[in-house]
Amino acid sequence: MAQVEATTERVVAADPETVFDAIADYSGTRGKLLPEQFSEYEVREGGDGEGTLVHWKLQATSKRVRDCLLEVSEPTDGELVEKDRNSSMVTTWRVTPAGEGRSRVVVTTAWQGAGGIGGFFERTFAPKGLGRIYDAILARLATEVEKPA
Repeated sequence: MAQVEATTERVVAADPETVFDAIADYSGTRGKLLPEQFSEYEVREGGDGEGTLVHWKLQATSKRVRDCLLEVSEPTDGELVEKDRNSSMVTTWRVTPAGEGRSRVVVTTAWQGAGGIGGFFERTFAPKGLGRIYDAILARLATEVEKPA
């Protein structure tokens, strides 16, 4: 089994604190950022960053639905880590300054992929599909945080 990884990034016209707070706001903003591939979104514990337990189903392809129960931690400033209790999947969100009033958001998801031919297809296609999903989330994030105050 090989590790599969997908990374997407975007520069957002808002300060890092505002961007990070939006990403970490599971009880409010986060649910609004999710595209149609996500369903059954539910905050089960907490709701703001560290200590949150959140559930959703991610339909990555027409045949593949992943039931996710994610524990949220904040190991360092500007970093949010979501560990899936139901699989090896870990998603890390990093928000760093990118110039005056701008932030770079990098989201990386990694998991232990399948072996054999199925694993080959997973390693080949899953990162591209997940990249498109995260592009949509980051576009919605930009729309949310770049709103005039």
